[in-house]
Amino acid sequence: MIEEILANFYKIEIPLPGNPLKAINSYVIKSLDRNLIIDTGWNREECMDAMQAGLWELDVNLERTDFFITHLHTDHIGLVPALMTGTSKVYFNLPDAHSIENSDARWNYFFYYARISVLPDSELQGILQSHPGYKYRTRRRLAFIILKEGDILDIGEYSFKCVETHGHTEGHMCLYEPNKKILVSGDHILNSITPNIQLWSDEWNPLKKYLASLDKVYDFDIELVLPGHRNIFKNCKERIDELKNHHQKRSDEILSILGMGSKNAFQVASEMSWDIEYDAFDLFPVTQKWFATGEAIAHLKYLEENGVIRRELRDHKILYSLNSNPQFDGRVQKSR
Repeated sequence: MIEEILANFYKIEIPLPGNPLKAINSYVIKSLDRNLIIDTGWNREECMDAMQAGLWELDVNLERTDFFITHLHTDHIGLVPALMTGTSKVYFNLPDAHSIENSDARWNYFFYYARISVLPDSELQGILQSHPGYKYRTRRRLAFIILKEGDILDIGEYSFKCVETHGHTEGHMCLYEPNKKILVSGDHILNSITPNIQLWSDEWNPLKKYLASLDKVYDFDIELVLPGHRNIFKNCKERIDELKNHHQKRSDEILSILGMGSKNAFQVASEMSWDIEYDAFDLFPVTQKWFATGEAIAHLKYLEENGVIRRELRDHKILYSLNSNPQFDGRVQKSR
């Protein structure tokens, strides 16, 4: 399905079969010189069919087309190798480029961290076969043109400013067009669903980064948000407030769960409330258990670094408990 957003600016909806996200929004900007495609879909036949049909309808010449990818997740970058030509440029961010370069080591560490977070081996065995980020990943190395905060990307009548919005991934990047007052938000700000903020390492604090990134764009003059999934929307400030409130409720829920005693991350996730069509956590598909546990770990890391909870390694397994002398009340700061 194609939607014209502004002059020479279009959205192609790319299906994600069997996934709760349902589809990804791929944006196409046409110009007399070079075209730009923002995000693409999985490396999967159904995604390619939808993309090719949309590009054919829009009469897009791939020999004159470049790509901007908001972040490393496969539903956004998967089709790039199959679409790009010898003249294509692929614009990307540095942290996510490093992660893709070290993909095998990254997945191995994720599995190690999942085990010490007490994700059962019976669940881990099915991850690689079912996780879309692994199944539909890019199959060849890409030569990226790295963009950073404040860089300008000019396409036809549009002049985009690059905005680093870390959190959903380490290098997630949005595009802001101040003259048109539009934000291409990737998975940083979504409307009817909340971006998944997850963690499988000790290397950073993604929820802290994410909340700071929400604050970063709060005062931008934005009339239209173009997200990576679901509907385009206008109420950016209101949505940011809703997202911060969501993470406050998540944090409060985890504190309540730990109030009943020490638990590992998988146990915490199993007791959290999830908006998913299953009656019990045990019935979740293995990939949804993975995403849920990763989100629980991100919140646990945030609360731990703020002194509200403590973590200990017992028999090579991580356990969390409430801090008897908290240094912080665990509240998520309001943007304004």
